[in-house]
Formats: sequence, structure tokens, C-alpha cells
Amino acid sequence: MAAVDDLQFEEFGNAATSLTANPDATTVNIEDPGETPKHQPGSPRGSGREEDDELLGNDDSDKTELLAGQKKSSPFWTFEYYQTFFDVDTYQVFDRIKGSLLPIPGKNFVRLYIRSNPDLYGPFWICATLVFAIAISGNLSNFLIHLGEKTYHYVPEFRKVSIAATIIYAYAWLVPLALWGFLMWRNSKVMNIVSYSFLEIVCVYGYSLFIYIPTAILWIIPQKAVRWILVMIALGISGSLLTMTFWPAVREDNRRVALATIVTIVLLHMLLSVGCLAYFFDAPEMDHLPTTTATPNQTVAAAKSS
Repeated sequence: MAAVDDLQFEEFGNAATSLTANPDATTVNIEDPGETPKHQPGSPRGSGREEDDELLGNDDSDKTELLAGQKKSSPFWTFEYYQTFFDVDTYQVFDRIKGSLLPIPGKNFVRLYIRSNPDLYGPFWICATLVFAIAISGNLSNFLIHLGEKTYHYVPEFRKVSIAATIIYAYAWLVPLALWGFLMWRNSKVMNIVSYSFLEIVCVYGYSLFIYIPTAILWIIPQKAVRWILVMIALGISGSLLTMTFWPAVREDNRRVALATIVTIVLLHMLLSVGCLAYFFDAPEMDHLPTTTATPNQTVAAAKSS
């Protein structure tokens, strides 16, 4: 058993002195928390490269694609397969909506917002909200235009909801499907074309329709000039987003094919916006026209004249 003197504590003032006295002693060096560790000099990264990656949206894109490829995909008949398309938080949805409202030249919407986690949650609810916004605003617009007329009786037109749903969801799904098939076909003909998946194209089209939600609400204003100004603003914002997103996918193709593709995308988008405005807000209503009723005196006079 060790003696009592061997268990006494000793105070060591300096590690160097202790090592001199006892060379076999082990010392531990604890740095002062207040001291900042000195960084090792490293090779500075060029700021120009960072700016290019940030501008083009290429930063960490390769890492994102690799991580996306490592995810285990469930069979398409399972609920887990479709659950991944709605696995998105509120911050990501708001960030993508903000990006669709403020398209900046030189920044790719797919690479910046969509490619890391494409979703169907945002496009689905944007289309659903737009359907009800168009149908309800169209009914209110018709009511406000004929408000005060004694011969007008307001009747809610619920058929506008089903018509708007058919138009919006058909556009948000069939046009991306056709565009995706066309890009796949051209990708087999021409190499080095930027490729987008079908889900990414659906996301772009879905978020591009968000601008029409406040526009449809403002279409209640019974002034045709105001309505056409609003539709031109919405068409300019959403059309710019589609043009800047899909131009990199076709610019390496034949010049005529690339221009024809972009023009077709913009024309279909214009047809949707102008068609919704003309059908749901500017369509002539014939039910409110006053009906002429013959008075008894007019009936007697007509009988005598005959």
C-alpha cells in the first residue's frame, strides 16, 4: 500500500521547471479560452469564381445532384413515393414564390430554388388558389358591374369553378409535359443541352402562376384599362421567368428552333392570361337585359290598329 507522503498534492508553477526536475513526467497544455487560435495560412479562393457561381446558380450544384442520386426511391405505387414530392417547408415555398416574383437576369430559377428539392406542394396549392381567385373574382366583378340595376338578379355561377380548374390544371400539367418531351427529343438530337426533369418544369410553371393570384383579385375593378394593364404586368413578370429559365435549355440548339420554342412558351402563357380575363371578366352577360312587358293600353291600341 502506498505511503501517505506519496499521496500529497504538489503545486506545479511552470511546465518547463517540472520537466527539468522530472523528465519522465507527462504534461497537458490547456490553452486560454480568451486566446484566439491562429489560422493556418491557406490558398485564397478567387472571389471572381464565387461571384460567377453565385450569379449562375452553379454553387454546390454537383454536390446537390450527387446527394439527390443517393436518396432511395420507393416504388411509384407506394405512398412514400409521392410523399417526397410534398416534403418541403414553408421557408422554401416562400423563397421560391419570391424568386418567381423577382426574376433576375443571369440567375437560373431551377438551379437556385428548385433543383435541390423539387416539390409539388407549392404548384398544387398555387393552382388551387388561382382557380378560386378567378372564379370568385369573376362572380364579384359581374355583380359589381350590374349593381343597382332593377332588372338584374345576381345568380352565383358555380360552373366557373370547374371551368377555371380544368383550364389551370390542364395548362400546369399538359404544357410542361409537352415541353419536357420536346426537350428530351432535342437533347437526343443536339448534345450539350441543359436538361430539366419533368418535375422541375412543373415546378417552374406552377410558381410562375402565383403572380396571377393578386392579379385576379384586382380584376374585380370594373375598368377594362386597369384590367389590361394588370394582365400585361403579370404577363411580363411570369413570361420573363419562363424565358430566362428555359432559354439556357435551348440556346445551344438551332437558332430558329430555339427562338420558336421560346415564342411558343410565351404565346401559350399569353393565351392563358388573356383567355381567363376575356372569359371570366369581360364576357357579355345576357341575363340582365331588361325584358319589355306590354301594358294593357298598348295591347288595346295594337288590337285596334290591326
